[in-house]
Amino acid sequence: MNALSQFIKNKRKSLGLTQEDLSFKAGVGLRFVRDLEQGKPSLRMDKVNQVLALFGHELGPLPSVRKEL
Repeated sequence: MNALSQFIKNKRKSLGLTQEDLSFKAGVGLRFVRDLEQGKPSLRMDKVNQVLALFGHELGPLPSVRKEL
């Protein structure tokens, strides 16, 4: 699980929503919500933003932390 998936799952649970409730309110499929919460590495950014918009957030660039080899 990554930070985004954990954020979505925590927000959903704090509002007492099921995955089905979240998918309906965000206008995305239930499978998409499940994939998002499981940390699937390739998801459509527009759909991720649809879900994040319910919580007053959106995707944006963050500095990456590089691991030295």
